[in-house]
Formats: sequence, C-alpha cells, structure tokens
Amino acid sequence: MARKIRPDWEQEAIADPICPLCLRPIPTDALQTLHNLVPKTRGGRSGDAVLMHEICHNEIHAALSDSELAREYNTTDALRAHPRLAKFVAWVAKRPADFHAHTETKGRFKR
Repeated sequence: MARKIRPDWEQEAIADPICPLCLRPIPTDALQTLHNLVPKTRGGRSGDAVLMHEICHNEIHAALSDSELAREYNTTDALRAHPRLAKFVAWVAKRPADFHAHTETKGRFKR
C-alpha cells in the first residue's frame, strides 16, 4: 500500500513552530504567546503578530518601549540585531525549547 503524502500546510501544522527571535522550536506544551511586530498602541494589527516563546516575548518588552518597537524594531531581523536581545538569544539558545525563567526588567528605559 502506498504511503499517503500530506499537503505542505498539514506537515507544517504537525511540526513545532519556530520562534522568530531565538530560532528554537516552540513545543506545543511550552509557554507561547503572540507578539505584535508593531504594537497595537502604535497602530499595529493582529494580523502582524508572530508566535514565539513567552520568555522571548517578555525579553522584547523588557528591553524596548512600544515606541521603539513601532519605530525601529518592527521586524524579527531588527529585533535580533538589538544588542540586549542578541545577547539574550545567544544565552537562551543553549537552553531546552521548553525553558522558561523570570525576565529581568531592571533598567528597562535607561539610556
């Protein structure tokens, strides 16, 4: 009997999605959230949201204000290029995909 090939969209649904910040898989049992690339408070829409680990999402909002997100960091490439987030990504990449920890928010808006 021939093996049934699933359509591409169905195969993607089976695999764990990839976090656009840390590029690790997001297991279905892990804490996950939607991040609006442009915050809704700055004119963003729900359709521009990306699925990511909760720890990654928390780190983004700990590092950047809504204004900064809307103005300069409204793509995943720009987020990964931010110095604090780049350091975070290097650190979290060594952790399991379902890892979660408290996000440090101290000094969020210091310049």
